[in-house]
Amino acid sequence: MSTTANAATATHDANGKPLTAGHKKVIFASSLGTVFEWYDFYLYGSLAAIIAKQFFSALNPTSGFIFALLAFAAGFAVRPFGALVFGRLGDMIGRKYTFLVTIVIMGLSTFLVGILPSYASIGIAAPIILITLRLLQGLALGGEYGGAATYVAEHAPQGKRGLYTSFIQTTATLGLFMSLLVILGCRLYLGPEAFEAWGWRIPFLLSFVLLGISVWIRLQLSESPLFQEMKNEGKLSKAPITESFMTKKNGRIALMALLGATAGQAVVWYCGQFYALFFLTQTLKVDPTTANLLIAAALVIGTPFFIVFGWLSDKIGRKPIIMAGCLIAALTYFPIFKALTHYANPAIETAAATSPVTVTADPATCSFQFNPVGTTKFTSSCDIAKSALAKGGTPYRNVEAAPGTVATISVGNTVVSSYEAASFTGDAAATEAARFNGELKTALTSAGYPEKADPAQINKPMVLFLLTVLVLYVTMVYGPIAAWLVELFPTRIRYTSMSLPYHIGNGWFGGFLPTTAFAMVALTGDIYYGLWYPIVIALMTFVLGSLFLRETKDVDIRE
Repeated sequence: MSTTANAATATHDANGKPLTAGHKKVIFASSLGTVFEWYDFYLYGSLAAIIAKQFFSALNPTSGFIFALLAFAAGFAVRPFGALVFGRLGDMIGRKYTFLVTIVIMGLSTFLVGILPSYASIGIAAPIILITLRLLQGLALGGEYGGAATYVAEHAPQGKRGLYTSFIQTTATLGLFMSLLVILGCRLYLGPEAFEAWGWRIPFLLSFVLLGISVWIRLQLSESPLFQEMKNEGKLSKAPITESFMTKKNGRIALMALLGATAGQAVVWYCGQFYALFFLTQTLKVDPTTANLLIAAALVIGTPFFIVFGWLSDKIGRKPIIMAGCLIAALTYFPIFKALTHYANPAIETAAATSPVTVTADPATCSFQFNPVGTTKFTSSCDIAKSALAKGGTPYRNVEAAPGTVATISVGNTVVSSYEAASFTGDAAATEAARFNGELKTALTSAGYPEKADPAQINKPMVLFLLTVLVLYVTMVYGPIAAWLVELFPTRIRYTSMSLPYHIGNGWFGGFLPTTAFAMVALTGDIYYGLWYPIVIALMTFVLGSLFLRETKDVDIRE
């Protein structure tokens, strides 16, 4: 870095001075690279259906899509391992070079997906290489966030770490935006057929340009001044993983950072963005384009508040803002999501009141349909009945039937019999499924249950307001979290110690939210019952964080 930047970053004060050119450079370089990494990571998920056709074409379409989702899930699953691998390197050889490595791995892996021959060209090697590249992406992302947050925080003046690191917190949202915009632009320019045939590769190939920009910018940065000082004094950790998680004091803090900070932050983050979208499109049957535009508008309105709450955490503390976000979210999720139903698809409320739906089944045949990667098949008559209603966003109540009874669905005065999938094969299975689905659809439609939300009945301003409130909860818990995690751990093991709790919290606690919530809804018939998952986790974090984690805003991280 330049002499001016070095001088700027060497100053640690709390005098409220404006950002220097050196500070802006550090924030910009770290944040931009992280935006590009999230862009690369989200491309795969956004194009999973096309990727299934290109690389898993030897399977039937359903199985191919399942394997494509498995590869996507693998990226999330290995994020904590990336946190360990690159966190250890970051604490031993330096922040700058480690998160330079992570962005190179991410960028090259994404670019190689763009030039990877399809299954039709090279056979089984195509999906094997694809999954390998996906695992590399997950490992790289596991190392990127901790490196960027640590690097920025260790450059920040005392009293401004919340503000500085809050810019890192905007990157996941911005990366998602960027991936969706590039995909939409390519699809519109090329047309659907050309895009699915070869144009889908363009967003992946673009990552090579983004990689070049990121590497060029990051090469101009110097090492973190705190890390360099420790290195010069010979105080670097020789076993960061052992010191981080195998010692009583720091291991306890790491566990509390997971359960008392990042777990609640993660479920609020996923609930406010991904589950809200899932609820609108899958439960309330709002047109996907309308739902995506409403979510996007809420994100545009809410994103600046990541910075606001990061700045505010420098004034009043990280802990009270994050704990307040978890508590307020937990207390208001039920009324907010019920209001979303009222304003987005009021016909569901009316139909449920006038023609209630009941599932009568043997409880022993009803499964808890937790299926995060789509590989398990639920074939009992009870599971088929409940899955059909849950996917259709139809609320229902349960009535116990005698053992061995085939499940039935009562819609008002109409009764529809379900079926045991194992009792039918081939054409007979397809015929029985068509019979059941047709009868159920007719019964629900006659009772007033809408197949889709009526655009004329959607109160868009109110839906946008409610979605914006959910995003504001996200900014409360996420804006200050990087500064809090950085300040909880000593410099010598900071990269490792903060990365693992963050990625377990967000990759596992948060990542399982949609599938867990759906399984809970299918089990009970209450379309809001899935909210208990984020509510319980958020309350757990509120209690544990309030009792066992300290406030850190005034901590001198040089000590």
